[in-house]
Amino acid sequence: MADSNEPQWERKVLERLASAALAEEKSRRRWGIFFKILGFAYLTLVLLLLVDWGDPTDSLPDGKKHTALVELEGVISADGQASAENITEALKKAFKDKTTQGVVLRINSPGGSPVQSGRINDEIGRLRAKYPTIPLYVVVEDMCASGGYYIAAAADQIYVDKASVVGSIGVLMDGFGFTGTMDKLGVERRLLTAGENKGFLDPFSPQDAKQLEHAKLLLEDIHKQFIEVVRKGRGKRLKETPELFSGLMWTGAQAVQLGLADGFGSVDYVAREVIKAEDIKDYTVKQSLADRLARQFGADVAESMAGVIGRLRLR
Repeated sequence: MADSNEPQWERKVLERLASAALAEEKSRRRWGIFFKILGFAYLTLVLLLLVDWGDPTDSLPDGKKHTALVELEGVISADGQASAENITEALKKAFKDKTTQGVVLRINSPGGSPVQSGRINDEIGRLRAKYPTIPLYVVVEDMCASGGYYIAAAADQIYVDKASVVGSIGVLMDGFGFTGTMDKLGVERRLLTAGENKGFLDPFSPQDAKQLEHAKLLLEDIHKQFIEVVRKGRGKRLKETPELFSGLMWTGAQAVQLGLADGFGSVDYVAREVIKAEDIKDYTVKQSLADRLARQFGADVAESMAGVIGRLRLR
């Protein structure tokens, strides 16, 4: 009796083992398929981000008269979207197009590098002289301050919203001093230099009166350059007051009264009512994801090097 049941018992055990192995294999396959689909979706997303799909406004028929648009968004810096390289490249293409009836530079920026702002201002002046029949208008969104206004001053006219923030015609240099913290921690600064002022404004050393005075002279000189650019660009439209060049900011409504702006209007308004070409073509240089990552990596390195020493900005 026992002998007859033994083969059945062994068969049942083998069946259970085989069933368990089969179930485990199916589970492994399902997870394998899941991770393959997940990896494929990730690669697809990366490719979609890396590919430049262009802009729908570029589909305007050849030869159709239009208003050219260039966007300046964010902090003005050599390693950002709002760099002189990107903005001037877009402006050149916009002016060069024979069907361009006018150019609109839309600005939404708190300012930034005085060098980058100066380069864009100079290029606008050069392009306006080279293409005298093509006007350039600035349209301000939320903010056009400091370096942003340095650029805007080169335009034929400036249009704002009543609530836009405009102005901040000044220069700043900011940084930190760590000498007090170092004293509390018992840390000694050992700085060796060749050149009396090579450690200029070193944040880990006590502030030097002569170096501080020299820094102020630098700021004053750049501030004078800023004021000259504004006076040259705005001309007799400017209604100067003691506070105008003090670094204060103004609403769009106040800016019109002070001669810092010419009127109220959006990009569509300027295209339709001023340039008389409703169709808008965007010439803004768009950075790919790879470009943005590469630039950001370089920006982070430069920021860490310059941040502790002090940064000069039109803000």
